[in-house]
Amino acid sequence: MMNFVVKTIANAVALWVAYLLIDDITLTGTSTGGKVGTLLVVALLFGLVNVLVKPVVRLLSFPLFVLTLGLFTLVVNALMLLLTSWLADKFDLPFHVEGLWTAIVGALIISIVSWALNVILPDGRD
Repeated sequence: MMNFVVKTIANAVALWVAYLLIDDITLTGTSTGGKVGTLLVVALLFGLVNVLVKPVVRLLSFPLFVLTLGLFTLVVNALMLLLTSWLADKFDLPFHVEGLWTAIVGALIISIVSWALNVILPDGRD
């Protein structure tokens, strides 16, 4: 359970950093508490997308992973971010990613920040 909480918080922080650095990732809200709550819910959605959809996409696109020596991972991560944005829209959450290139840069930032936070934060497996 602790691992789930730590990963969700790391995803929320990574999404927040991407929102701060990229103009085309929008998070509208009136209060800081509302934005934090939205980021936590979007982080949960992002985690669910990564657990349920990403393995299927990776399996189906395995030849592209081999052909590009793993660089296609960035495109898959961007597609997962776009899917999360679409789901957030369906749940009336004020989070939106505008376009594939924005999603690719956002996925790169989210991957780097999530990796750094997972190195720093304990995950409960110690």
